[in-house]
Amino acid sequence: MERLRLRPRLTTQTVPKRTLTTLRPSCRPRTPSLRLRNQNRHQTQPVDDPAFKSIVDNPPQLIRSGRKHNYFGLTILGLIPVTAFILGCWQIQRLTWKSDLIARFEDRLVKDPLPLPPQIDLSMIKEFDYRRIYARGVWRHDQEMLIGPRLHDGEDGYLVVTPLDRKDEFRGFEGNSTVLVNRGWINKAHAPQHTRPDSLPTGPVVVEGLLREPWIKNSFTPDNKPEDGAWYFPDVKQMAEHAGSQAVWVEETMRPDYVTVLKRTEKGVPVGRAAEVNLRNNHTQYIFTWFSLSLATGVMMWMVVKRPSSGGRASGRIRRNTGW
Repeated sequence: MERLRLRPRLTTQTVPKRTLTTLRPSCRPRTPSLRLRNQNRHQTQPVDDPAFKSIVDNPPQLIRSGRKHNYFGLTILGLIPVTAFILGCWQIQRLTWKSDLIARFEDRLVKDPLPLPPQIDLSMIKEFDYRRIYARGVWRHDQEMLIGPRLHDGEDGYLVVTPLDRKDEFRGFEGNSTVLVNRGWINKAHAPQHTRPDSLPTGPVVVEGLLREPWIKNSFTPDNKPEDGAWYFPDVKQMAEHAGSQAVWVEETMRPDYVTVLKRTEKGVPVGRAAEVNLRNNHTQYIFTWFSLSLATGVMMWMVVKRPSSGGRASGRIRRNTGW
């Protein structure tokens, strides 16, 4: 009976694990190569950094939304459109004043030139500003003064101011009849008198020009140095004391002809100004700027006030993380 014992049937369940691996090599687990394992071993992870912080390390803070408006900021924001509107209205008044002033000066330009008297009342010069005049006399080139630097068409140069002695024209007059005449512009190369002999006439001359008010010096212009012959600003009173003349400023005029200006520039003859009003009138641009600023800031003020400060869904307590 023992010889007839049957041998158990082999099934897949009883096959050893190494036998299955041998039969199905495609199911063998893939392991990373030695090179990749060495690279991963030397790479640092963010958690390895001692300064690394996660979201757990930065808990959110409870803040309150829908705070009330800052009344100080609203006051400042409200003053801007009001101030800009006031400045715009002020520029309208300035535009009216400047337009009337230019019209008055232009009316004086169309009148016939007046002979300049020997003695001029300085208090009345304002009433004759931009008035066309003519005067006879002799140039005092030994007392010439150069004001500069001054630019003309992008070229550096000077304004030539020469006293006009009129004692021969008014013989018997015991007072001072000399006046200061701004003859015009010369380039820097002709500043020395020996380089421009054509600009130094010695006989009697007739000067036509505009009677002008004394200039007002601003704080950015340096002071003149008469002892060094350095003049940066046409200080009429100071220049009159230096030259021994009346504090009267006359600007010589000429016809604005391009060919004439070119010839004068080449010879060093002063280029006079045109008989026209050269006052700037930019008040229209200022009006547009101030009113635009007033409108823009007014809209900003309305948007800030319109936004609710509390109540509704916007109010309450929310979480905000400030550590990122």
